[in-house]
Amino acid sequence: MDIVEIMQHLPHRFPFLLVDRIVECIPGKSIKGVKNVTANEPFFQGHFPYYPVMPGVLIIEALAQVSLILFYETIDRLPNDRSRIFLAGIDAARFKRQVLPGDQLLLEATERRLVRGVGKFSVRASVRDSLVAEAQLLAALRDV
Repeated sequence: MDIVEIMQHLPHRFPFLLVDRIVECIPGKSIKGVKNVTANEPFFQGHFPYYPVMPGVLIIEALAQVSLILFYETIDRLPNDRSRIFLAGIDAARFKRQVLPGDQLLLEATERRLVRGVGKFSVRASVRDSLVAEAQLLAALRDV
């Protein structure tokens, strides 16, 4: 999926769209996406300006965004004016290393369960085969 297709699956836009490409998606199973981290990211201006580090909450958000794409692909729908998938929970989040400008984040999500509009995902982010973060995420399809 390129950025145009990603934007069809996610309501997020700059500066909060944190997925640049989907490299693999198997509905009902797993997804892999990429976030290219550049020095021009708006959060680097205030998040340790003399030692720029991507905030951990934004790494989790990027993982949530790929999970939402997997969720939509699994239920074979796109977002609409009547419903959205929202992040509903984060469990066992762990951060293993810092993410710096120039890094390319590989974002992976594996669907663990999807029942009655609630999905549970195991997620992990890595840079050059080095684990950056991992967590369990919960997402829920809700009317808006």
